Amino acid sequence: MRGAIAIGSLLAVGCAAALKEPPPISALQRGSTGGTTAALLEEAHAAYAKRPDAEAVRRAETLCLEAAQVDEKGTDGLLCAIQAKAWLAEREKASAARTELAVTAVHAGQWCQRRDPASAACKYWLGVALGMQARERPTTAEDGLKRMAQLLREAMAAEPDLDEGGPERILAVLLLRAPGWPVGPGDVEEGLELAQKAVKRFPGHPPNQLALGEAYQKNGRPREAREAFARAAQGARTPPESDDPDAATWLAEAEERLRKLKD
Repeated sequence: MRGAIAIGSLLAVGCAAALKEPPPISALQRGSTGGTTAALLEEAHAAYAKRPDAEAVRRAETLCLEAAQVDEKGTDGLLCAIQAKAWLAEREKASAARTELAVTAVHAGQWCQRRDPASAACKYWLGVALGMQARERPTTAEDGLKRMAQLLREAMAAEPDLDEGGPERILAVLLLRAPGWPVGPGDVEEGLELAQKAVKRFPGHPPNQLALGEAYQKNGRPREAREAFARAAQGARTPPESDDPDAATWLAEAEERLRKLKD
């Protein structure tokens, strides 16, 4: 499963702990169909591939968590559950539902790390989940964003190709949108450097070009920003990226960014 994660405007305004003792995985998803881990994950991947069908993604989320219950040591079910929760949270209009998705994504990420502390994927997706939670629960932002940055740096060092340059891309967006020192980890210059690295690694992936365009904007370079957004739009229209279920979302964001630059 793959996908881009958008991070909303982040402002550290509180000092509540971002991580607490997570509930049992059975509390995240009650009951199971009794299927094998492999069968559950296969069905989950097929459901997630039906994006933008939100009901199918919810089904994928359920199946992923069922797989995590069946396989008490594996992380695949937890990872795909976080990804499904993140996709749903980006499109959910109800604040309470977004908060629930974000908080349970953090819980799943914590269990992922407990099962495999060295996993770059667990660190990456827990970092993504902490960003979601910081947006929905601003009191956790100060602690959560710092933890998020550290997790993404660790994932980047271990497996930079994860999610097509995801650790560099997501960390870049975090640094571009978060407040700077001493409140938060924000740093627009480093954000640009990381976005450039993600694009160098996977130049055809539209979310990387979107992050680069935002980085150029934040660094006062509108011409380069327009060029990056135009490349993102072109990539979203061109196979193989145009075949991705999220291509329409990437294209819409790129076109909106270009429109705003012209205003």
